[in-house]
Amino acid sequence: MQFSYLEQFFPKIEKLDLPGKEAQALLAPEFRKAFLEQDLNFPNAKKAGVLILLYPAKDEIVNFALILRNTYRGVHSNQIAFPGGKVEQNDNSLIETALRETEEEIGIKSNSVRVLRPLTELYIPPSNFMVYPSLGAIDYIPQFVKQHDEVQHVIEVKLEDFLKQTPIETHTISTSYAHQKEVLAFNINGYTVWGATAMMLSEFKVLMNSVIE
Repeated sequence: MQFSYLEQFFPKIEKLDLPGKEAQALLAPEFRKAFLEQDLNFPNAKKAGVLILLYPAKDEIVNFALILRNTYRGVHSNQIAFPGGKVEQNDNSLIETALRETEEEIGIKSNSVRVLRPLTELYIPPSNFMVYPSLGAIDYIPQFVKQHDEVQHVIEVKLEDFLKQTPIETHTISTSYAHQKEVLAFNINGYTVWGATAMMLSEFKVLMNSVIE
């Protein structure tokens, strides 16, 4: 899929109703679904913004970017994620947070991103974060500049290949709040992507498949 083809759908994407928690639930581990079904509020949760960034790569093929986080002391060490991070005092919105963090982590200038829309927020229990994803696009081939203390690798994903993918049943995982559980996941460029990132990807996938003809 070429970027010029995708661009014609941007106005439609901006106006569509979101697939929301039902789409997130398609990739939610069983032990996470309760958080979605109960529509719980988390007033003490910290807030973060992340960006799903669409862009043209070689031959104008549409890609989007994920990152592999560095190994550090923390619950999200060495995990696949979207560029983004926690709200800072000077941020005026969650979208601004996502853009600022994306510029810091992978070098994409905030003012070059066309923000298409926010997606559905998602609570992450182990870190007590409410994460607000946004969908955006740039119309040029990026030169990624990694923030080396945060980002080990930028993962460039072909959008068309991802939209055709069926989730896989993957290995048994253990977390700080659930042990020896089977989870659904995406296999993306050889990486197993599950949990919160997979749930946000699931909504993104449902949204894009509902738009692209």
